[in-house]
This record gives sequence, structure tokens and C-alpha cells, in this order.
Amino acid sequence: MNEILMEEEVDIEELSKAGKPIPVARRYRIRIDKEYRVTEKPQLTGREILSLVDKKPEGFILSQKLRGGQVKVIGPNEVVDLRQPGVERFMTTPRDTTEGGSHEA
Repeated sequence: MNEILMEEEVDIEELSKAGKPIPVARRYRIRIDKEYRVTEKPQLTGREILSLVDKKPEGFILSQKLRGGQVKVIGPNEVVDLRQPGVERFMTTPRDTTEGGSHEA
């Protein structure tokens, strides 16, 4: 009998910073801005990632921070595989930067 060992929950940011591979898991813990969210899906679209923090692509740009400091913009329908090496965390930026200064939450 071959039993597949599966991690219960893995922290994507922690493993990526340590340079470790992301194992197959039941749940993946990801950081979006300063919030942590858990998903059971190893692959998510930009829209799905934004929805985890109650944001929509019409109002926010999603960026992915990779190990080594590289930042990549993720489109709403672009698929991100959380198991890919180097994925650290995600950041959102408001699309509408109106005149009159920024509105910090």
C-alpha cells in the first residue's frame, strides 16, 4: 500500500523565503497585503485571490512578490500556481488614484 503523505496546511511565504519547495497540501496559507488567508486550491486566478480579501479587479491591481524581490502584476483571469517556486505574497493597489491625495485605510 502506497500512502500519499499530504501536509495539512503550508505557509507559502514562509517556505518560499526559506527557499523550500511547496509540498502538496490540503490548504495553502497566503499573505495578501497584511492579511493572511487560507485556500484549499493550489491554483487561483487573480480575481479569486482578490476576492479572498473582499476586493474586485475593477478597483484593485494585484501584484505578486517573488523570492528575490521581483514583483509581477497578475491579471484578473491569470492563473497563479501557489506551488511554483518563489511565490512569496500578494499586494493590492487601488486602480483609481484620484486627485486630492491618497486615502489610507
